[in-house]
Amino acid sequence: MSKEAILGSIRSALGRKAGEPVPAPPPVRIVVPEVNLEARCAQFLAVLETLNVNTFDAPTPEAAIAHVAEFLEGRAALASNAPLLAELGIVSMPGVLSGVMDLETLREEAEARPIGITSADYALADTGTLVMLSSVAEARLVSLLPPIHVALVPRERLLSGLDELFTEMPVPAAVSSSMVLITGPSRTADIEQILVRGVHGPGELHVILV
Repeated sequence: MSKEAILGSIRSALGRKAGEPVPAPPPVRIVVPEVNLEARCAQFLAVLETLNVNTFDAPTPEAAIAHVAEFLEGRAALASNAPLLAELGIVSMPGVLSGVMDLETLREEAEARPIGITSADYALADTGTLVMLSSVAEARLVSLLPPIHVALVPRERLLSGLDELFTEMPVPAAVSSSMVLITGPSRTADIEQILVRGVHGPGELHVILV
């Protein structure tokens, strides 16, 4: 089939004629659904389960602390400098390292420790996504380099989806040099379509709603 025939088919499907100018694109529409917090939490946890994410809905901050302590069981972990982790005392748990450090030291510690513990700037209920803004409080290496990622998400940071995220933060570049969206454990598939987890990031993700 010739190039002109292919373009002609496309024009016909779009209801246009040859030489007709391209119409202006429709206006950008951002629609934020009205979903109460409890419904968001339920949806968020349900979606995470389908993504092979381990979840825990902590009824109290004390329950979240106990859950993390039980999960660590003395294992070495690297924690971000998120205020929530300091408030909960996560950074003071045995075997947990935290604090501001230079990039080389941070990389070495993230490589050496099997668990990275962070909070999340936001979370999206409809896709089970964690929104991580790179900063002194949340260094990217903590969530991306250790094979196990544990994220404590404040319930009030749970948004309905991307539309609400961009309503809250219309220009992410004005807030951070990097915004990472994490949806489940790292997973990839080669040309043979064999799913492999943990190739480009943590192969195990634990999310705790606080």
